[in-house]
Amino acid sequence: MISITRNNLHIVEHPGKMIFIHSPFCGTCHVARRILNGMEEKANESIFYELNAGLFPEFMYDNKVESVPCLLITKEGEPEKMYSFESIIELYSIMHHN
Repeated sequence: MISITRNNLHIVEHPGKMIFIHSPFCGTCHVARRILNGMEEKANESIFYELNAGLFPEFMYDNKVESVPCLLITKEGEPEKMYSFESIIELYSIMHHN
């Protein structure tokens, strides 16, 4: 995963980016990270960007992120958000449509 910092925050403005929003204190976020890391290993490339929710409260507010973990897919207009990481099949489907 590619970490989002203040220096590269502009990346999230580009359509088609998949941003894993997490908190280091969230157990469910750690499980979701393992799933996403496994997907990147299979793809043999970095697919996801990661953003620590606690460091970017304005991003959370502006994008109406309700909870973590969240996979936010940037699009023209309103971003798509996924809060449930139960189905790897659903994640692959989302990944291949972006």
